[in-house]
Amino acid sequence: MSLMDPARQARAEAGVQLRYANARATIHSDGFSDNGYVLEIGDAEQSHVDLGDPAYVFYEYLRRIANVIDLVRPSGEPIIAAHLGAGALTLARYIQATRPGSAQVAVDIEPQMLSFITDILPLPAGTSCALVTADAREVLPELPGYVDGAAFDALILDIFTGVDAPAHLANREYYAELKELLAPGGVLAVNVGDDRGLPFFQQQAPALLEIFDHVWCLAESSMFTGNNEGNLVLIATDRELDEDTADALYARGPHPAEVLETEQLREFLAALAGA
Repeated sequence: MSLMDPARQARAEAGVQLRYANARATIHSDGFSDNGYVLEIGDAEQSHVDLGDPAYVFYEYLRRIANVIDLVRPSGEPIIAAHLGAGALTLARYIQATRPGSAQVAVDIEPQMLSFITDILPLPAGTSCALVTADAREVLPELPGYVDGAAFDALILDIFTGVDAPAHLANREYYAELKELLAPGGVLAVNVGDDRGLPFFQQQAPALLEIFDHVWCLAESSMFTGNNEGNLVLIATDRELDEDTADALYARGPHPAEVLETEQLREFLAALAGA
């Protein structure tokens, strides 16, 4: 049962029309908790938020990114983060809950999305997150200005799935521009949603490997057969995936899970190409 007041619930269910997606965004109770809500765009679930526990991350690929964020800097230490593709600001909420005092910026191209989300699902008290309506590539030169000119500990790119990806956000040139914004030891997390055979993944992973010294891959185990559709998370960084970090990421799941370091990712790509 939803605890949202009736007026806000009515606004949530009425939703807003999105210009670029040409679909309606609505928010509904998740159906299994008092404080859980789901953002839907068209008929597709896009994000989940628990207003009572912003540290709870329901979607498995977002949980994997959250696990990396846990390890990018010492536990509880504030970080500088940017979210390119805001959704329902799930990870912005998570960072505030687990790293209070973090400086964040969230970017979405849809003019009504961010105000709709924060009206219906307010950010946790104390959150410092600039909300920017812009193209996720055109805005890059301005991003440091939203966090007092600092470099980013985490950049989270969660915009596209397969053939629906905007081409200017899914290429090595864009990844090179993002790399310039990262602090030493920082991470670029890229969610890749793909079809059976992973054709889009086979484009994006090599592009990242051209730009970054190290690229890790986290996903549900069956994704590494290449026979399923789903999400894989690519982590691009200047840091080698050491054994302790790999073990920690694996232990945190969600399970069944696999964690590939750079050379294992190259071997996986070679196997996919030869299949």
